[in-house]
Amino acid sequence: MRVGRLADAEAFTTLDGSTIRELAGRHEGFGTDAESFAPDSLDTENQSLAEATVPPGGATEAHYHRLSEEIYFFTAGSGRMKLGDEESEVEAGDCVVIPPGTEHKLWNTGEEPLVLLCCCAPAYSHEDTVVT
Repeated sequence: MRVGRLADAEAFTTLDGSTIRELAGRHEGFGTDAESFAPDSLDTENQSLAEATVPPGGATEAHYHRLSEEIYFFTAGSGRMKLGDEESEVEAGDCVVIPPGTEHKLWNTGEEPLVLLCCCAPAYSHEDTVVT
């Protein structure tokens, strides 16, 4: 059995501009770059799990995923999230479900990093991400 360790996960930047450390994800479909952005993550078939961080004053690019449904679970910090035409304040302990095809964006409005766990099904891929 392999155990994924957040402390061992190498950070990379996704197309939306957030910095993530992937714990588990589907490596197939990423071509020869698969190992370059999550070399220590556990290989999955249907989903991915990563910790994402948005620095104070930072924001992600507005984007959507063609196929992936996402779940964001906020573990630290505070900010604002846009989901479709709605916006809401978010903070540690909050959870948001993002349906496929729904534009979304995060702003860190606090003084500490906005940190969240992001689960995607099917697994995250750059090819499924559309920056708007």
